[in-house]
Amino acid sequence: MAAAAGLASSAKETLPPALGSTSQPPPVFDGTTSLYICYFCPFAQRAWVTRNFKGLQDKIKLVAIDLQDKPAWYKEKVYPQGTVPSLEHNNEIVGESLDLIKYIDSNFDGPALLPGDAAKRQVADELIAYANAFTKALYSPLISHAEVSDEVVAALDKLEVALSKFNDGPFFLGQISLVDIAYVTILERVQIYYSHLRSYEITKGRPNLEKFIEEMNKIDAYTQTKNDPLFLLDLAKNHLKIA
Repeated sequence: MAAAAGLASSAKETLPPALGSTSQPPPVFDGTTSLYICYFCPFAQRAWVTRNFKGLQDKIKLVAIDLQDKPAWYKEKVYPQGTVPSLEHNNEIVGESLDLIKYIDSNFDGPALLPGDAAKRQVADELIAYANAFTKALYSPLISHAEVSDEVVAALDKLEVALSKFNDGPFFLGQISLVDIAYVTILERVQIYYSHLRSYEITKGRPNLEKFIEEMNKIDAYTQTKNDPLFLLDLAKNHLKIA
C-alpha cells in the first residue's frame, strides 16, 4: 500500500476552465481518458485526489463541469445520470465516486491504495461502505436546519474509534488508503459548516480525527484539490438558504 507517495511536492496543475451550457463539448470517446469533475464537489474531489495520488495527471485528463450551469451534452453524450464524477476510459463510462476511486486504483499504475493484508482489507471495505451513511448523517441536520444531533455525534465518534484500530500510522488503515480519500473531502466541508453554522468543532475531544485531518493536509495530492473554506461556506449558505 502507498506510503510516502503523494507527499512529494510537484508543480501545481493548471486547471482547465469549467464548461457550462454554452461551452462546446470536448471530443468524446476518442481514446482520451477523461475524468469529469466539478471543482467544488466533494464526491468528484475523491476521484481527483485518487488520480493525483497515483501520479496520473498525464494519463487522466480533467474535464471540469459547471454544475450551476450544466451543459446538456454532458448528460446526453457522456454520462446519462448527469452527475460527477465520471471517468471515460476504454470507450466506457464509470461513475459513482466510491466505485470510481476503486476503479482508478485497480486499473491504473501508481501506488496501491488498498491493502493486501486481509484484515485491513476487510476494515477498508466496511469503512468505504459506511461513507455514504456518514455523509447523510452529517449533512441531514444542516439541510433540515436542525441542531447537532445524536446521529452526528455517533457518526463522528465512529470515525474516532476507527482511526485507533491500527497503530502504524495516523490514517484509517495506518497508512494512507482509499478509505482516507473517501472521508477527507466530506470532513473538509463539515468541519467548516459545523464550526460556522452550529458553533460545533468536530475534532473537539477527538484527537485521532484531529491528527488525521492535520496529516491529510500535508499531502499535496489532496491539498491541491482543496477550495477556499469561505468559498465552500458561501456555497453551503446559498444552498441551505442561510443569510
